Amino acid sequence: MNSGCIRTPDDALPVRLKSIFRGLSELIAQYQPTEMAIEKVFMHRNPDSALKLGQARGTAICVVANQDIPVHEYTPREIKQAIVGKGNASKVQMQHMVRVLLGLNKFPQEDAADALAIALCRAHLRTSLQNFSQAAGKQMPLHNKNKIDLNEMNVFKRSARKRRTRI
Repeated sequence: MNSGCIRTPDDALPVRLKSIFRGLSELIAQYQPTEMAIEKVFMHRNPDSALKLGQARGTAICVVANQDIPVHEYTPREIKQAIVGKGNASKVQMQHMVRVLLGLNKFPQEDAADALAIALCRAHLRTSLQNFSQAAGKQMPLHNKNKIDLNEMNVFKRSARKRRTRI
């Protein structure tokens, strides 16, 4: 597993989006991922920041979708529940759990911890859904092992809520 950051020039928005597009395209060519997980946009205080984040996020999704790579979206609360066990975890708690789960020697930077947490959330959910499918007697075909039926995911989430299990 690897993490990093695509640095954009301090320039106009179109130039920065182009930098994200090129950087992510190079990473996809280098690592050849089979799926992508990304955080859903939420608006906290600054609408301008949310709009810019949405444009950068849209650029990233377009790069990945253009390569026919499935994209999975998670809310910050879902990510925190999957990693820490509670949806209102702090940044420090998230960094700590990412460090523990990945066996890192030091705390990752906040942005890297966020990205790694999203990847871990996807990995945990995928594994849980596969286990659920197997327990339900539905073997997933090998060629579709990364594609999860949305109906199965909703059934899993509902059954987890009934058991008061956090996912």
